Amino acid sequence: MSDSVPEATEAAESLQVEPEDDPAAPAPLNVPRTPTGNAEVDAQLERLADADHLATDGHVEVYEDVHRGLRDALTALDARPGPPAPSPSYPKPYQNRS
Repeated sequence: MSDSVPEATEAAESLQVEPEDDPAAPAPLNVPRTPTGNAEVDAQLERLADADHLATDGHVEVYEDVHRGLRDALTALDARPGPPAPSPSYPKPYQNRS
């Protein structure tokens, strides 16, 4: 009787499927994300990691959300005033006449 308990335990363990061995389970893509230095853009890039834990049909929602966030960040960059135009440092031809 004591011989059947280890055999039963081994049989049960062999039937269990490890999550990483399940081909239907979501698998992280492990795509490297390099920080850009822009906090809004970097937050959107990190949001892409959420897709690693979803089934394929859940990726669309994440991608659309990230696309919307990146588009908003670019729009915000366009709305900010840029630096003032540099003043010309060269003399104008009509100012050097004698």
